[in-house]
Amino acid sequence: MVSLPGRKINTARAKMVLENPQGFSRKEMLSELDSTTYDLIIVGGGITGSYAALDAAQRGLKVALLEKDDFASGTSSKSSKMVHGGLRYIEQGNLPLVKHSLLERQRLRKNAPHLVQRLPFLFPVLSENGVFDPRLAAGFEALLWTYDLAGGWREGVLHKKLAPNEVLSHCSTFKSERLKYGFMYYDARVDDARLTLTIARTAAYFGATVANHVKVTDVRRQGGKVSGVEAGTAEGTSLSIRAKCVVMATGSWLRDWHGALPDAGVPPIRPAKGVHIAVPWSKIRNDCTVTIPVPGRARRATITRWGDVALLGTTDDDYQGSLDEVYCTADERDFLIEGTRTALNTDLDEHDVVGSIAGTRPLTAAAGGKTVDVKRNHEIRVDSDGLVTVVGGKLTTSRHMAEQTIDAVSTVLGIKTRCATAKQPLLGSAGYDAQSTTATGGLVAHLSERYGNESHFVADIIEHEPGAEKPLVEGLPYLTGEAVYSIRREMAGTISDVLDRRIRARLHARDAAAAAAPTVGELLVAEGAIDQPTADAQLHEYLDEIAKEKSALNTYSNEKEKV
Repeated sequence: MVSLPGRKINTARAKMVLENPQGFSRKEMLSELDSTTYDLIIVGGGITGSYAALDAAQRGLKVALLEKDDFASGTSSKSSKMVHGGLRYIEQGNLPLVKHSLLERQRLRKNAPHLVQRLPFLFPVLSENGVFDPRLAAGFEALLWTYDLAGGWREGVLHKKLAPNEVLSHCSTFKSERLKYGFMYYDARVDDARLTLTIARTAAYFGATVANHVKVTDVRRQGGKVSGVEAGTAEGTSLSIRAKCVVMATGSWLRDWHGALPDAGVPPIRPAKGVHIAVPWSKIRNDCTVTIPVPGRARRATITRWGDVALLGTTDDDYQGSLDEVYCTADERDFLIEGTRTALNTDLDEHDVVGSIAGTRPLTAAAGGKTVDVKRNHEIRVDSDGLVTVVGGKLTTSRHMAEQTIDAVSTVLGIKTRCATAKQPLLGSAGYDAQSTTATGGLVAHLSERYGNESHFVADIIEHEPGAEKPLVEGLPYLTGEAVYSIRREMAGTISDVLDRRIRARLHARDAAAAAAPTVGELLVAEGAIDQPTADAQLHEYLDEIAKEKSALNTYSNEKEKV
């Protein structure tokens, strides 16, 4: 849809373009927590909790968002980084979820164009051992038509059928001897951690109190009704925070603590583990997301390019271990590598893995059956004492989940409010033109894809402060000035906050991230975020975590070395 030129300045758009860097000070936020009575407190700083905070703040509610670790440190930084309707949900017969997901996909594309970008998906059709039997290809094309008509058309381009040479032009390593043709359709991808952070920052811009590294330990009640929470900060300070309503948006962690009274009907939480490994892009050479068959499994895998690495994923299995220590194992690594080697002409092996992520999806389902067959619907529960719980769903539908959650909160509070997030640009996005900004590459494109129209704030640091123009992590495009900005303006308070989520160094180059960790610790001290003993402790913890990640990658489920 083309809009007519405006004769007046769009004040709503102009309001979202900052003249000065946003404060987003954790110290100031903690001070507010200690002295404010809130309409609601949201526990959990993932994508759903962050969007709920933005929604509530826009409705004029006094809201606090509390995260025990860092924004998106759980599931919301461990996703496939895709914003999509979900072809397999059509296969499951869940067309309503697909239609709504595709609508929400386009809302994210419009509201955060610097973070959410169009992504082609390529399905090769092979003569044997393909993603699906060639005899089913006609049926698959009908599925793609259904997908387009359900909302895929909003991207402005429909699926297409490709000749073998066209398929190879998008991924030259495909084994051509079995390649008959291919299908390409369109969805979107996102840096999930930066999206979550940007939503939390936008919530703060509209008045929300937002704080990471604040762990809620108990839900307080008075007269049979929720009255607030007890919490503790990473620095060891105890907080007793008052609120009329509490929202639990902790995802898989509801399995271990849900905050509800003993007689409340808590939904079943079934964490499903998913893993991705990062390998050099030169081993794959794809310019889009390619879908590959995995021998012996009904589930297909995907390979997506991010810079100079390719991400291979994902698995989908029940998980019953510690939610704070989820790692990719040797079995899962080999599963993805073997699938890749079956479909592509590549000598990829375990030594090529430069990083990995593992996380859990918070499925709302009882035990039994395969997790891949569980529908990705969400559930919102309101207890008689005013505790609201939201769980399930997926990244693409997070805005809608948040809308329904704050609708439920409004009912608890006995007030009428109206959601305004469907058309709300996030910070950095108002007036941003992704195509023109990134077309010629360079530092401008690198910063713009991460900060949008706020990138000049980062560029000011890089230009004017000593050492800020130096590379931060060997082999990656991130500069020291970006780490400085993340500490000053993005509430990064640990080495992991900077290297794992404000930038994605640990996933894209794990060993180089470990080498950069001491420098990040020094920056945190220099910026006054932490003291030297804390920096030393964080460095030890960070290197220990990387050692655990590497150890898990070389550990098989039977705890025996592969022969």
